[in-house]
Amino acid sequence: MTSSQRHRATLDTALETIRTRSHWSPYPEHPKAYGDGTAGAAAFAALRERGRFEAPGQPGTDDWVGAEVSPYGFPLGISYPHPDPDVLLPAMLAAVPAWRDAGPEERALTCLEILDRISARTPEFAQAVMHTTGQAYVMALQAGGPHAQDRGLEAIAHAYQEQTRTPERAPWAKDQGRRGTLRLTNDFTPVPVGISLLIGCNTFPTWNGLPGFFASLATGNPVLVKPHPRAVLPLALTVRIARETLAEAGFDPNLVALAAERDGEGSAKTLALRPEVALIDYTGSTAFGDWLEENAVQARVFTEKAGVNTVVIDSTDDYRGLLANLAFSLSLYSGQMCTTPQNLLIPAAGITTENDGHRTYDEVVADLAAAVDRLLGDDTRAAGLLGAIVNQGVLDRLESAASLGEVALPSRTVKHPEHPEATIRTPLLVKRTEPVDAEYFGPIAFAVATASSTESLAVLRRTIRTHGAMTVSGYTTSPDVERALVGVCLDERAQLSLNLTGDVFVNQTAAFADLHGSGGNPAANAALVDAAFVTPRFRTVQVRRPG
Repeated sequence: MTSSQRHRATLDTALETIRTRSHWSPYPEHPKAYGDGTAGAAAFAALRERGRFEAPGQPGTDDWVGAEVSPYGFPLGISYPHPDPDVLLPAMLAAVPAWRDAGPEERALTCLEILDRISARTPEFAQAVMHTTGQAYVMALQAGGPHAQDRGLEAIAHAYQEQTRTPERAPWAKDQGRRGTLRLTNDFTPVPVGISLLIGCNTFPTWNGLPGFFASLATGNPVLVKPHPRAVLPLALTVRIARETLAEAGFDPNLVALAAERDGEGSAKTLALRPEVALIDYTGSTAFGDWLEENAVQARVFTEKAGVNTVVIDSTDDYRGLLANLAFSLSLYSGQMCTTPQNLLIPAAGITTENDGHRTYDEVVADLAAAVDRLLGDDTRAAGLLGAIVNQGVLDRLESAASLGEVALPSRTVKHPEHPEATIRTPLLVKRTEPVDAEYFGPIAFAVATASSTESLAVLRRTIRTHGAMTVSGYTTSPDVERALVGVCLDERAQLSLNLTGDVFVNQTAAFADLHGSGGNPAANAALVDAAFVTPRFRTVQVRRPG
């Protein structure tokens, strides 16, 4: 089977899977599929030894920049090309006509080849993600590798489907009776809208970056990648592989370019307002996401911002499963995920359980604290689950949150067995009588005593409407409460997970099956990945000729 045939089969399966929403991935997630990891570690070491991350052929480089420091306690020592946009952006636009004329299928297959080459270097990406985000190695390999690649593939499939929904050519005829028949031939061409600016995030540069990257590239747009200054390497590797693949396929590699920034430069604002930029993908703070939406008016802006994720706990038929599931969700990557639960709404009178009887509010909180302690009692296991704190802002929030109520579970320091300089903290759990109406990003959760489950639902509605939510979780054995909870989430357009007590967690979503965000509440204006995420990235131009 040729490479083109292989990728066509992958594309066909992806197209079927976005229809069925079933489980499928062509990229293995088990670490054993990639060997013992030594090749990735060696490649990462070679990048550090080389120092400069070259971008062969990229025009307009006027400086070399970079100051990444691993959350595990050492500087990466890698510098990246800093571009002059007045030189780079015209070169990117000049690459568009041939890429546009290639058509949706060739673009999709070329993008799949880029993904295939990225997948082959997953262990190297795992090292790059681990040492820029603080994710533990296994999570960095899975979330930064195959799971990110799945999301990229999902975007390519949606892009291909939407571009080919209108036929490439269609005859048209209108019977005029005695005056004969009017005949036309109509050609329909999907055309790109302009340069796509990808503004990378610090915590999930590939998982959050690849969907927009491939949605734009597959629809014909050149992509300018502006990584977060503390997480450049994973996206720099993506850019390099894309440029090499495009060149080998006969296209101008300037369809993809890297825009690293100087310390404190804030180049995202400057680039976002360039008239050549027609698309912007952004993951990060609400403040800058709002700024982009309000100021980059020449562009279609796709944002994933902050939300206040809420858990409604009413009743359960598996109390121990509930505790274990929540403990894991609060601990994974030290809560540094946009999907991590924050406000846990528990009736002050307690909850009913099928096998453990009635549990008071205080007992539920104490039991959850004990479950977290059991999960993280061994430092080696804890380090593998928690990863490292990504930046000082998380530590500052962790310290301030302890003053917001009665501490039910204090955060403690964990020592990493291989990286003693890593900063690792266990989750903090604080008891309150009022919800916290702001996102506390990091290993921080608030157990909020409410008057009843009815009040919990009212609080949930206000929270989503005002602050947004990437995830909502609920535990109930009551059909009436479940119906009301689903109703709130439908009304406020928030993604809901019900009664998770096993090995599926609210802060994890699977490509093809799950939508990440809804685009319908203040936490995000787009969903990964649906048709609305790709259709604004191209327009269809019709050419009519006498038939």
